[in-house]
Amino acid sequence: MIEAAGLSRAQLRRLLRERRRALAPQRQRQAARRLYRQLAQHPLFRRCRHVALYLPNDGEIDPGLLLDAAQRRGKATYLPVLNAWPATRMVFQRIHPGEALHLNRFRIREPRPNRARQRKVWTLDLLLMPLVGFDCEGGRLGMGGGFYDRSLAYRTRHKYCRKPALLGLAHECQKVDRLALASWDVPLEATVTDKAWYAADRKMMRRGQLHRDPCGACE
Repeated sequence: MIEAAGLSRAQLRRLLRERRRALAPQRQRQAARRLYRQLAQHPLFRRCRHVALYLPNDGEIDPGLLLDAAQRRGKATYLPVLNAWPATRMVFQRIHPGEALHLNRFRIREPRPNRARQRKVWTLDLLLMPLVGFDCEGGRLGMGGGFYDRSLAYRTRHKYCRKPALLGLAHECQKVDRLALASWDVPLEATVTDKAWYAADRKMMRRGQLHRDPCGACE
């Protein structure tokens, strides 16, 4: 575990990215299998109907086995897609098995934009998020682009809106003792690594609850 004291967010981000990129391909594949075993049978994953994931880049832990499992179980699966305009925005678009992908401006694979297949983030059940660093209290350090923070900003305006459940996915080596959160940071319910769960909302994790927004108030 890295001690964050005395390190700026930029320094911490650089150090953690170097750590995950240094993992050999065999270690990455092993971590992906262990991540799958950690999460595939958890009630949060089993009960969700609409789940958003990501495709790995820059050494991120690979949730591909979870994506395959979700599609086999008949769940609707979504990937993040960057907006052409405004360029700072990101949406979530349904993806089907075998669908052709292209590289976005960050060289990350994503489906071709199709508004008819996009879904509002607050109508998802579960969002599995990449990260650069995490702590045990729900803190998440991202790549610095702010795409997830902007997508989830409604949760700071509507405290009672708790959809979707937010889980960070990471290698164990990305753990930090304590992250200083900015005002715009949205905390995670938990982070799942190849070795353990780190639950900030332990009650929800134990029960496997999926939050509901029956009145659509988040919109």
